[in-house]
Amino acid sequence: MLYHLTLSADTTIKSPSVRRHLGKILSTNLRNALRRIEPEAKVRAEWDQLWVRLPDGLDTDTTERLELCMARTPGIHLVARVERSSFIDLDDLAQQVVARWAARVEGQQFRVSARRRGTHDFNSQQAERHIGGALLDAAEGASVNLQQPRIDVRLRIEGNQLLHHIAERPGVGGYPLGSQGQALVLMSGGYDSPVAAWKMMRRGVKCHFVLFRFAGDEQLQAVHRITRHLWQQHGSSHQVSFTSVPFEEIIDAIRQHVDEGLTGVVLKRMMIRAATRVAHRARVSVLVTGEAIAQVSSQTLHNLALIDNATHLPILRPVLADNKQDIIDIARQIDTAELSASMPEYCGTVSQKPHIKACREAVTEAETRLDMDALIHAAISRAWSGKLGRDAPSAPRESIASVPLENLTATSARNTTIIDVRAPDEVDARPLPQGHVEILQIPFYELQSRAEELRPDRHYLLYCEQGTMSRLQALHLRDRGIHDVAILAPLSRQH
Repeated sequence: MLYHLTLSADTTIKSPSVRRHLGKILSTNLRNALRRIEPEAKVRAEWDQLWVRLPDGLDTDTTERLELCMARTPGIHLVARVERSSFIDLDDLAQQVVARWAARVEGQQFRVSARRRGTHDFNSQQAERHIGGALLDAAEGASVNLQQPRIDVRLRIEGNQLLHHIAERPGVGGYPLGSQGQALVLMSGGYDSPVAAWKMMRRGVKCHFVLFRFAGDEQLQAVHRITRHLWQQHGSSHQVSFTSVPFEEIIDAIRQHVDEGLTGVVLKRMMIRAATRVAHRARVSVLVTGEAIAQVSSQTLHNLALIDNATHLPILRPVLADNKQDIIDIARQIDTAELSASMPEYCGTVSQKPHIKACREAVTEAETRLDMDALIHAAISRAWSGKLGRDAPSAPRESIASVPLENLTATSARNTTIIDVRAPDEVDARPLPQGHVEILQIPFYELQSRAEELRPDRHYLLYCEQGTMSRLQALHLRDRGIHDVAILAPLSRQH
């Protein structure tokens, strides 16, 4: 099977030397990506086009994966599956086109688009008119529409060879991956950060990834899965790194020492400082986030400016001005939406009363109450890092699904303690009703350090609004030897 790939307009408008350089990078990228699926795939580069030859006899699923791989490779404008034949003269050329296309254009508006290379006794316009006239004569009810045809008969004429486009897929355009440098993307696993990463990759930027983990190995596994899927679909021509930095202790310190309204901005600034250190280790000079204006309180223009001041590196925000629905639509297009939609909502990490215009002096003063260098150094020293596609983080010994969900009954209450792991502001806003059961209020970010206070002979029910953070904390307690742990069902479900 033979495919003809045209280069993006971003590449074809460049000078000859730059175009040649970009074409060489693109052919290498495409070869690397295709051979992960089919080792016998062949790629040949020419001045303004690429040719891909696949072995005959491939099954439909493999062919589909290979065609998608070509279409998703940054730098490609159009992927066309072609068939080649030789011709003698213009009349012979027209007869071959009529034999293939007449039945398809019957009753349709069409045009003929011909690109020609070589020496002929006709030019491209003459070929289009001659072939178009032959199709009109042969196809009943057909008409020509040069502006908005229902069918575009695309032909390439090279010497005495005619190439028919028998199937086409649009490419993503942009620049070849790796041709425009490297960046470190801060991943969260939601819709925004994968879309931001994809936009950078489409512009030729090789992206590495970092997660600031605050919800244990389950969160690490989920975000790694989304990131790996993004890389497999759109960036597998390059080996890139994924780093997970534990941020539980930093969140604990922020919750204890920073005023509630500033926690979101201070947390983002700590993430940016840690990301800067990770970037330096990877010799990357740009950070990328999935932040969009006003999507949350820390993403007002004022607060984003405060976050930017936490690093000397530029922070790029490719989805900054995008509507949320537009971001979700792109996530569907790049095939990350389903995984992002399945990400748990990790409760209790952001203030309920945030400042949308945090005071610079107040933020600076709040950070003086944190031993920032020591906290960040400790977090990075415990970071996990690996190559996407080659390394994977160890799976948790247990899934959060293994932690049972229980309703509170009089029988179970006799030897039971409820641990409310929500942040204090959430507890104040929606306190649990007092009754005959002991209730401990231990925020999730303090629970591990206070686990030694818990009695091993008690039955503990952990509670948070959505159940995700409490399940994650239950797994941590089991690791600490406290096994009689379950999740208290949300009160709304207990009626």
